[in-house]
Amino acid sequence: MLRIRPTSDRLRETLFNILGPEVVDSLFIDLYAGTGAIGIEAFSRGARQVILVESDAKACRLIRENLTSLGVRAGIELISADAVKGLEKIAARHLMADFVFLDPPYERTDEHVRMLEFLDSSHLIAPQGVVIVEHWSGMEVPERLDRLECTRQVEQGDATLSFYRLAAAA
Repeated sequence: MLRIRPTSDRLRETLFNILGPEVVDSLFIDLYAGTGAIGIEAFSRGARQVILVESDAKACRLIRENLTSLGVRAGIELISADAVKGLEKIAARHLMADFVFLDPPYERTDEHVRMLEFLDSSHLIAPQGVVIVEHWSGMEVPERLDRLECTRQVEQGDATLSFYRLAAAA
């Protein structure tokens, strides 16, 4: 059985209303991509390049089917790997993301912090880039890491979107 908890349509709409036209011509990374819906939405809103990272083989098959049914042949890349290995592959290409969306399974609370720490110590985030973390509303996420700081939180039902940007140099 495929265990995917897709981001609700309403929360996805809220996310992209917040991001607005900044998505146009961006590099958008969707970690724990699941169905690929977030990345596909970013692509449909004008992202120049979308990279989906997903470790589950069944979910990867579903993403490929979704891309085929939508006729998407270029502009969206699927990396079949866990989040860290996927980010390492992206970093090896010296890419800098405008947006990184991460939505690990809610029960794996350690993953949220682990990925934020990985991104904080990497050079994957563009200077004006944004890391968006979807998490259960009752979960605490760090307000600040070494380089990333939480600049906004939007709660909707039992889900929260936390937005991180690179902190201004002190």
